[in-house]
Amino acid sequence: MKIINGGVCAAQGFLAGGVHCGIRKNRTKRDLALIYSTAPASAAAVYTTNLVKGAPLTVTKRHLANGRAQAILCNSGNANTCNANGIEIAEQMSELTAAALGLSPDDIVVASTGVIGQPLDIAPIRSGIAPLVASLSEQGGREAAEAIMTTDTVVKEIAVEFTVGGKTCRIGGIAKGSGMIHPNMATMLVFITTDAAVSPAMLELALRTDIAGTFNMISVDGDTSTNDMVTVLANGAAGNPTITAEGDDFSEFMKALNTVNIHLCRMIAGDGEGATKLLECRVSGAPSASVAKTVAKSVVCSSLLKAAMFGADANWGRVLCAIGYSGADVDIAGISVAFESEAGSVEVCRGGAGIPFSEELAKQVLQKKEIVIAVGLHNGSEEATAWGCDLTYDYVRINGDYRT
Repeated sequence: MKIINGGVCAAQGFLAGGVHCGIRKNRTKRDLALIYSTAPASAAAVYTTNLVKGAPLTVTKRHLANGRAQAILCNSGNANTCNANGIEIAEQMSELTAAALGLSPDDIVVASTGVIGQPLDIAPIRSGIAPLVASLSEQGGREAAEAIMTTDTVVKEIAVEFTVGGKTCRIGGIAKGSGMIHPNMATMLVFITTDAAVSPAMLELALRTDIAGTFNMISVDGDTSTNDMVTVLANGAAGNPTITAEGDDFSEFMKALNTVNIHLCRMIAGDGEGATKLLECRVSGAPSASVAKTVAKSVVCSSLLKAAMFGADANWGRVLCAIGYSGADVDIAGISVAFESEAGSVEVCRGGAGIPFSEELAKQVLQKKEIVIAVGLHNGSEEATAWGCDLTYDYVRINGDYRT
Protein backbone atom coordinates (compact mmCIF):
# COMPACT_ATOMS: atom_id res chain seq x y z
CA MET A 1 0.00 0.00 0.00
CA LYS A 2 1.29 3.47 -0.81
CA ILE A 3 0.02 7.05 -0.54
CA ILE A 4 -0.66 8.70 -3.90
CA ASN A 5 -2.00 12.01 -5.19
CA GLY A 6 -5.47 12.73 -6.50
CA GLY A 7 -7.84 12.67 -3.53
CA VAL A 8 -11.32 11.55 -4.61
CA CYS A 9 -10.20 11.48 -8.24
CA ALA A 10 -7.36 9.02 -7.65
CA ALA A 11 -9.72 6.08 -8.14
CA GLN A 12 -10.58 5.21 -11.74
CA GLY A 13 -13.88 6.48 -13.06
CA PHE A 14 -14.32 9.42 -10.69
CA LEU A 15 -14.47 13.09 -11.65
CA ALA A 16 -14.88 16.09 -9.35
CA GLY A 17 -15.19 19.84 -9.39
CA GLY A 18 -15.98 22.89 -7.29
CA VAL A 19 -17.27 26.38 -8.06
CA HIS A 20 -18.53 29.55 -6.40
CA CYS A 21 -22.27 29.74 -7.08
CA GLY A 22 -23.20 32.60 -4.74
CA ILE A 23 -24.26 31.00 -1.47
CA ARG A 24 -21.23 32.57 0.20
CA LYS A 25 -20.72 36.30 -0.13
CA ASN A 26 -16.99 35.95 -0.65
CA ARG A 27 -16.62 35.25 -4.36
CA THR A 28 -13.10 33.91 -3.89
CA LYS A 29 -14.45 30.93 -1.92
CA ARG A 30 -15.94 27.93 -3.70
CA ASP A 31 -19.28 26.89 -2.21
CA LEU A 32 -20.59 24.06 -4.38
CA ALA A 33 -18.84 20.71 -4.90
CA LEU A 34 -19.61 17.69 -7.06
CA ILE A 35 -18.12 14.20 -7.14
CA TYR A 36 -19.26 11.97 -10.01
CA SER A 37 -18.72 8.31 -10.79
CA THR A 38 -18.91 7.55 -14.50
CA ALA A 39 -20.45 4.18 -13.59
CA PRO A 40 -23.06 3.21 -10.99
CA ALA A 41 -21.48 2.55 -7.60
CA SER A 42 -22.15 0.76 -4.37
CA ALA A 43 -22.74 3.32 -1.64
CA ALA A 44 -22.79 3.48 2.15
CA ALA A 45 -22.99 6.26 4.70
CA VAL A 46 -23.03 6.96 8.41
CA TYR A 47 -24.84 9.96 9.87
CA THR A 48 -24.76 12.26 12.88
CA THR A 49 -26.54 10.97 15.97
CA ASN A 50 -27.78 14.46 16.84
CA LEU A 51 -31.59 14.35 17.05
CA VAL A 52 -31.62 17.63 15.12
CA LYS A 53 -30.63 16.52 11.63
CA GLY A 54 -30.23 18.54 8.47
CA ALA A 55 -32.64 17.88 5.62
CA PRO A 56 -29.87 16.57 3.31
CA LEU A 57 -29.28 13.64 5.66
CA THR A 58 -32.94 12.63 5.53
CA VAL A 59 -32.95 12.81 1.75
CA THR A 60 -29.62 11.01 1.34
CA LYS A 61 -30.64 8.20 3.68
CA ARG A 62 -33.72 7.64 1.53
CA HIS A 63 -31.68 7.70 -1.67
CA LEU A 64 -29.16 5.17 -0.34
CA ALA A 65 -31.80 2.67 0.76
CA ASN A 66 -30.89 0.55 -2.30
CA GLY A 67 -27.15 0.76 -1.57
CA ARG A 68 -26.38 2.57 -4.84
CA ALA A 69 -25.39 6.10 -5.87
CA GLN A 70 -23.43 7.81 -8.62
CA ALA A 71 -22.84 11.41 -7.53
CA ILE A 72 -22.36 13.57 -4.44
CA LEU A 73 -23.44 17.23 -4.37
CA CYS A 74 -22.46 19.41 -1.42
CA ASN A 75 -22.87 23.09 -0.70
CA SER A 76 -21.05 25.10 1.98
CA GLY A 77 -21.99 28.35 3.67
CA ASN A 78 -25.48 27.22 4.73
CA ALA A 79 -26.25 23.99 6.56
CA ASN A 80 -29.88 23.63 5.41
CA THR A 81 -30.98 22.65 8.90
CA CYS A 82 -34.13 23.68 10.77
CA ASN A 83 -35.64 25.17 7.61
CA ALA A 84 -39.35 24.72 6.89
CA ASN A 85 -38.61 23.87 3.23
CA GLY A 86 -35.32 22.04 3.89
CA ILE A 87 -36.46 18.69 2.45
CA GLU A 88 -37.81 20.43 -0.64
CA ILE A 89 -34.50 22.25 -1.18
CA ALA A 90 -32.48 19.06 -0.70
CA GLU A 91 -34.68 17.20 -3.18
CA GLN A 92 -34.37 20.05 -5.68
CA MET A 93 -30.60 19.89 -5.35
CA SER A 94 -30.76 16.18 -6.16
CA GLU A 95 -33.11 16.73 -9.10
CA LEU A 96 -31.00 19.52 -10.61
CA THR A 97 -27.84 17.42 -10.35
CA ALA A 98 -29.53 14.32 -11.72
CA ALA A 99 -30.91 16.21 -14.72
CA ALA A 100 -27.51 17.68 -15.54
CA LEU A 101 -25.79 14.28 -15.33
CA GLY A 102 -28.53 12.19 -16.91
CA LEU A 103 -29.18 10.24 -13.71
CA SER A 104 -32.11 9.52 -11.41
CA PRO A 105 -32.45 11.80 -8.35
CA ASP A 106 -32.20 8.65 -6.24
CA ASP A 107 -28.62 8.29 -7.49
CA ILE A 108 -27.55 11.52 -5.78
CA VAL A 109 -26.06 11.96 -2.32
CA VAL A 110 -26.76 15.50 -1.15
CA ALA A 111 -24.91 17.25 1.66
CA SER A 112 -24.75 20.71 3.17
CA THR A 113 -22.60 22.55 5.71
CA GLY A 114 -22.44 26.01 7.25
CA VAL A 115 -24.68 28.13 9.43
CA ILE A 116 -27.72 26.38 10.98
CA GLY A 117 -31.19 27.89 10.64
CA GLN A 118 -30.52 30.22 7.72
CA PRO A 119 -32.98 29.89 4.79
CA LEU A 120 -31.23 28.36 1.78
CA ASP A 121 -32.11 29.86 -1.58
CA ILE A 122 -32.10 27.33 -4.41
CA ALA A 123 -31.46 30.03 -7.03
CA PRO A 124 -27.65 30.20 -6.79
CA ILE A 125 -27.46 26.41 -6.72
CA ARG A 126 -29.70 26.16 -9.78
CA SER A 127 -27.51 28.60 -11.68
CA GLY A 128 -24.35 26.94 -10.44
CA ILE A 129 -25.09 23.38 -11.53
CA ALA A 130 -24.18 23.87 -15.20
CA PRO A 131 -20.75 25.44 -14.53
CA LEU A 132 -20.19 22.88 -11.78
CA VAL A 133 -20.81 19.95 -14.14
CA ALA A 134 -18.62 21.66 -16.73
CA SER A 135 -15.83 21.84 -14.16
CA LEU A 136 -15.76 18.06 -13.62
CA SER A 137 -12.36 16.55 -14.33
CA GLU A 138 -9.92 13.90 -13.19
CA GLN A 139 -7.93 16.70 -11.57
CA GLY A 140 -10.90 18.27 -9.79
CA GLY A 141 -10.53 16.64 -6.40
CA ARG A 142 -8.76 19.64 -4.89
CA GLU A 143 -11.48 22.04 -6.11
CA ALA A 144 -14.18 19.83 -4.57
CA ALA A 145 -12.23 19.70 -1.31
CA GLU A 146 -12.00 23.50 -1.26
CA ALA A 147 -15.72 23.91 -1.95
CA ILE A 148 -16.80 21.98 1.16
CA MET A 149 -14.64 24.00 3.57
CA THR A 150 -16.18 26.32 6.18
CA THR A 151 -13.83 27.48 8.95
CA ASP A 152 -11.21 24.97 7.79
CA THR A 153 -7.79 26.51 7.20
CA VAL A 154 -6.32 23.66 5.15
CA VAL A 155 -7.62 21.40 2.39
CA LYS A 156 -8.07 17.84 3.63
CA GLU A 157 -7.50 15.05 1.10
CA ILE A 158 -5.66 11.74 0.81
CA ALA A 159 -5.47 8.72 -1.51
CA VAL A 160 -3.79 5.32 -1.34
CA GLU A 161 -3.10 2.50 -3.77
CA PHE A 162 -3.47 -1.13 -2.76
CA THR A 163 -4.02 -4.60 -4.24
CA VAL A 164 -7.17 -6.72 -4.03
CA GLY A 165 -7.74 -9.95 -5.97
CA GLY A 166 -4.61 -9.36 -8.03
CA LYS A 167 -5.86 -5.96 -9.20
CA THR A 168 -4.44 -2.53 -8.34
CA CYS A 169 -7.11 -0.51 -6.57
CA ARG A 170 -7.27 3.03 -5.28
CA ILE A 171 -9.22 4.74 -2.54
CA GLY A 172 -9.27 8.46 -1.83
CA GLY A 173 -11.11 10.90 0.36
CA ILE A 174 -11.75 14.54 1.13
CA ALA A 175 -13.05 16.01 4.36
CA LYS A 176 -14.17 19.20 6.00
CA GLY A 177 -14.23 19.71 9.71
CA SER A 178 -12.82 22.28 12.09
CA GLY A 179 -15.50 23.06 14.68
CA MET A 180 -18.50 21.20 16.12
CA ILE A 181 -16.35 18.07 16.08
CA HIS A 182 -17.32 15.35 18.53
CA PRO A 183 -18.45 12.46 16.34
CA ASN A 184 -20.73 9.68 17.33
CA MET A 185 -21.26 9.45 14.16
CA ALA A 186 -20.40 11.91 12.63
CA THR A 187 -19.70 15.60 12.91
CA MET A 188 -17.93 16.48 9.74
CA LEU A 189 -18.31 15.82 6.04
CA VAL A 190 -16.16 13.06 4.58
CA PHE A 191 -16.52 11.79 1.03
CA ILE A 192 -14.59 8.65 0.02
CA THR A 193 -14.29 7.07 -3.42
CA THR A 194 -12.77 3.77 -4.50
CA ASP A 195 -12.52 1.83 -7.74
CA ALA A 196 -12.53 -1.47 -5.83
CA ALA A 197 -15.58 -3.66 -6.44
CA VAL A 198 -17.38 -4.05 -3.11
CA SER A 199 -20.99 -5.07 -2.56
CA PRO A 200 -23.23 -2.51 -0.82
CA ALA A 201 -23.59 -4.75 2.24
CA MET A 202 -19.84 -5.22 2.66
CA LEU A 203 -19.16 -1.55 2.00
CA GLU A 204 -21.52 -0.59 4.81
CA LEU A 205 -19.94 -3.17 7.11
CA ALA A 206 -16.47 -1.83 6.33
CA LEU A 207 -17.46 1.76 6.99
CA ARG A 208 -19.40 1.11 10.19
CA THR A 209 -16.64 -1.10 11.54
CA ASP A 210 -13.86 1.36 10.82
CA ILE A 211 -15.44 4.54 12.20
CA ALA A 212 -15.46 3.11 15.72
CA GLY A 213 -11.69 3.54 15.88
CA THR A 214 -11.29 6.54 13.59
CA PHE A 215 -13.93 9.26 13.21
CA ASN A 216 -15.60 8.36 16.50
CA MET A 217 -12.28 8.93 18.24
CA ILE A 218 -11.74 12.60 17.42
CA SER A 219 -12.95 15.70 19.23
CA VAL A 220 -12.33 19.41 18.81
CA ASP A 221 -14.91 20.98 21.10
CA GLY A 222 -17.40 18.38 22.33
CA ASP A 223 -20.20 19.59 20.05
CA THR A 224 -21.98 17.07 17.86
CA SER A 225 -23.19 18.74 14.67
CA THR A 226 -26.46 18.35 12.80
CA ASN A 227 -25.68 17.98 9.10
CA ASP A 228 -22.66 15.88 8.68
CA MET A 229 -21.84 12.37 7.56
CA VAL A 230 -19.29 10.06 6.02
CA THR A 231 -20.11 8.61 2.60
CA VAL A 232 -18.22 6.10 0.45
CA LEU A 233 -18.78 5.15 -3.20
CA ALA A 234 -17.24 2.04 -4.80
CA ASN A 235 -17.62 1.77 -8.59
CA GLY A 236 -15.63 -1.43 -9.31
CA ALA A 237 -13.60 0.12 -12.13
CA ALA A 238 -10.43 -1.65 -10.90
CA GLY A 239 -11.89 -4.94 -12.06
CA ASN A 240 -11.23 -7.03 -8.95
CA PRO A 241 -13.65 -9.85 -8.07
CA THR A 242 -16.45 -8.18 -6.14
CA ILE A 243 -15.95 -8.38 -2.39
CA THR A 244 -19.12 -10.02 -1.10
CA ALA A 245 -17.91 -11.60 2.14
CA GLU A 246 -15.21 -11.31 4.78
CA GLY A 247 -11.83 -12.75 3.87
CA ASP A 248 -8.39 -11.68 2.64
CA ASP A 249 -9.72 -9.24 0.03
CA PHE A 250 -12.06 -7.62 2.54
CA SER A 251 -9.20 -7.31 5.04
CA GLU A 252 -7.00 -5.57 2.46
CA PHE A 253 -9.81 -3.18 1.62
CA MET A 254 -10.34 -2.47 5.32
CA LYS A 255 -6.64 -1.65 5.74
CA ALA A 256 -6.80 0.85 2.88
CA LEU A 257 -10.00 2.41 4.20
CA ASN A 258 -8.48 2.69 7.67
CA THR A 259 -5.37 4.38 6.29
CA VAL A 260 -7.47 7.01 4.53
CA ASN A 261 -9.71 7.56 7.54
CA ILE A 262 -6.88 7.93 10.05
CA HIS A 263 -5.16 10.45 7.79
CA LEU A 264 -8.35 12.52 7.55
CA CYS A 265 -8.96 12.20 11.31
CA ARG A 266 -5.55 13.68 12.06
CA MET A 267 -6.10 16.50 9.60
CA ILE A 268 -9.51 17.35 11.08
CA ALA A 269 -8.26 17.30 14.67
CA GLY A 270 -5.12 19.28 13.84
CA ASP A 271 -7.19 21.91 12.04
CA GLY A 272 -9.61 22.46 14.93
CA GLU A 273 -10.92 26.00 15.14
CA GLY A 274 -8.15 28.20 16.51
CA ALA A 275 -5.93 25.18 17.13
CA THR A 276 -2.15 25.35 17.11
CA LYS A 277 -1.44 21.72 18.03
CA LEU A 278 -2.61 18.21 17.18
CA LEU A 279 -3.09 16.06 20.28
CA GLU A 280 -2.96 12.27 20.05
CA CYS A 281 -3.81 10.25 23.15
CA ARG A 282 -2.52 6.67 22.98
CA VAL A 283 -3.88 4.38 25.65
CA SER A 284 -2.25 0.99 26.23
CA GLY A 285 -2.61 -1.81 28.75
CA ALA A 286 -6.38 -1.56 29.06
CA PRO A 287 -8.53 -4.49 30.21
CA SER A 288 -10.91 -4.00 27.26
CA ALA A 289 -11.19 -2.06 24.01
CA SER A 290 -14.13 -0.16 25.46
CA VAL A 291 -12.10 1.04 28.44
CA ALA A 292 -9.20 2.07 26.20
CA LYS A 293 -11.47 4.10 23.92
CA THR A 294 -13.34 5.73 26.80
CA VAL A 295 -10.11 6.84 28.47
CA ALA A 296 -8.48 8.12 25.27
CA LYS A 297 -11.56 10.10 24.24
CA SER A 298 -11.99 11.60 27.73
CA VAL A 299 -8.40 12.86 27.75
CA VAL A 300 -8.58 14.62 24.37
CA CYS A 301 -11.97 16.11 25.31
CA SER A 302 -10.74 17.77 28.52
CA SER A 303 -10.94 21.54 28.12
CA LEU A 304 -8.46 22.00 30.97
CA LEU A 305 -5.92 19.66 29.39
CA LYS A 306 -6.45 21.24 25.97
CA ALA A 307 -5.73 24.67 27.51
CA ALA A 308 -2.62 23.31 29.23
CA MET A 309 -1.35 21.94 25.92
CA PHE A 310 -1.84 25.36 24.34
CA GLY A 311 0.36 26.85 27.05
CA ALA A 312 2.91 24.00 26.85
CA ASP A 313 2.22 23.29 30.53
CA ALA A 314 2.97 19.69 31.59
CA ASN A 315 -0.02 19.64 33.95
CA TRP A 316 -0.35 15.86 34.00
CA GLY A 317 -2.90 16.00 36.83
CA ARG A 318 -5.44 17.06 34.23
CA VAL A 319 -4.85 13.79 32.39
CA LEU A 320 -5.62 11.77 35.50
CA CYS A 321 -8.60 13.99 36.25
CA ALA A 322 -10.06 13.26 32.79
CA ILE A 323 -9.47 9.53 33.25
CA GLY A 324 -11.10 9.65 36.66
CA TYR A 325 -14.39 11.13 35.43
CA SER A 326 -14.45 9.16 32.16
CA GLY A 327 -16.61 6.43 33.65
CA ALA A 328 -14.09 3.76 32.68
CA ASP A 329 -13.30 1.08 35.27
CA VAL A 330 -9.56 1.60 35.78
CA ASP A 331 -7.08 1.19 38.61
CA ILE A 332 -5.81 4.71 39.19
CA ALA A 333 -2.83 3.38 41.14
CA GLY A 334 -1.56 1.66 38.01
CA ILE A 335 -1.60 4.62 35.59
CA SER A 336 1.48 6.06 33.89
CA VAL A 337 1.58 9.20 31.75
CA ALA A 338 4.19 10.55 29.36
CA PHE A 339 4.24 13.47 26.92
CA GLU A 340 5.98 12.88 23.59
CA SER A 341 6.82 14.85 20.45
CA GLU A 342 9.64 15.19 17.95
CA ALA A 343 11.52 17.02 20.72
CA GLY A 344 11.62 13.89 22.89
CA SER A 345 9.68 12.12 25.60
CA VAL A 346 9.14 12.96 29.25
CA GLU A 347 7.46 10.64 31.74
CA VAL A 348 5.51 12.66 34.30
CA CYS A 349 3.44 10.11 36.20
CA ARG A 350 3.99 6.51 37.31
CA GLY A 351 1.82 4.34 39.50
CA GLY A 352 -0.82 7.05 39.62
CA ALA A 353 1.58 9.53 41.24
CA GLY A 354 3.90 12.26 40.09
CA ILE A 355 7.60 11.60 39.54
CA PRO A 356 10.50 14.05 39.18
CA PHE A 357 10.91 15.34 35.61
CA SER A 358 12.59 18.17 33.76
CA GLU A 359 10.19 21.07 33.33
CA GLU A 360 12.55 22.47 30.70
CA LEU A 361 12.40 19.28 28.63
CA ALA A 362 8.63 19.07 29.12
CA LYS A 363 8.25 22.62 27.81
CA GLN A 364 10.31 21.76 24.74
CA VAL A 365 8.24 18.63 24.09
CA LEU A 366 4.92 20.46 24.44
CA GLN A 367 5.88 23.39 22.23
CA LYS A 368 5.79 21.20 19.11
CA LYS A 369 2.80 21.08 16.75
CA GLU A 370 2.08 17.37 17.28
CA ILE A 371 1.93 16.00 20.82
CA VAL A 372 1.36 12.44 21.99
CA ILE A 373 -0.17 11.84 25.41
CA ALA A 374 0.85 8.28 26.25
CA VAL A 375 -1.33 6.71 28.95
CA GLY A 376 -0.49 3.28 30.33
CA LEU A 377 -3.19 1.52 32.35
CA HIS A 378 -1.08 -1.61 33.01
CA ASN A 379 -4.11 -3.83 33.41
CA GLY A 380 -4.50 -5.67 30.11
CA SER A 381 -3.47 -5.69 26.45
CA GLU A 382 -6.07 -3.53 24.69
CA GLU A 383 -5.16 -0.22 23.04
CA ALA A 384 -6.92 2.83 21.57
CA THR A 385 -5.99 6.17 20.05
CA ALA A 386 -7.99 9.40 20.07
CA TRP A 387 -7.23 12.71 18.38
CA GLY A 388 -7.94 16.28 19.46
CA CYS A 389 -6.39 19.73 19.56
CA ASP A 390 -5.44 22.47 21.98
CA LEU A 391 -7.91 25.12 23.15
CA THR A 392 -6.88 28.65 22.25
CA TYR A 393 -8.16 32.22 22.44
CA ASP A 394 -9.02 32.03 18.75
CA TYR A 395 -11.65 29.32 19.29
CA VAL A 396 -13.79 31.82 21.18
CA ARG A 397 -13.09 34.57 18.64
CA ILE A 398 -14.12 32.38 15.71
CA ASN A 399 -17.32 31.18 17.35
CA GLY A 400 -18.19 34.52 18.90
CA ASP A 401 -19.16 35.91 15.50
CA TYR A 402 -19.53 32.75 13.37
CA ARG A 403 -23.05 33.62 12.17
CA THR A 404 -22.42 37.30 11.51
